[in-house]
Amino acid sequence: MTTTTVTSPQLTTLDRCDRCSAQAYVRVVLESSGGELLFCGHHARAVESTLKPLASEWYDETSRLNEKDPLPVE
Repeated sequence: MTTTTVTSPQLTTLDRCDRCSAQAYVRVVLESSGGELLFCGHHARAVESTLKPLASEWYDETSRLNEKDPLPVE
């Protein structure tokens, strides 16, 4: 029996940067191992030139940094 795990590509507030524990906005999947790394926008930019050539997936949600949360409905 083969088990396939499906992960949601969208990052949530529970996903944290592996370097500083801030909210993660970039998910990197390494081609060689399939391992996953999460980064805040700052640390993603710092490691991009090194890791992007090694990545099979570079999922960037930093555009969400400028979004405003809607006010809660009372």
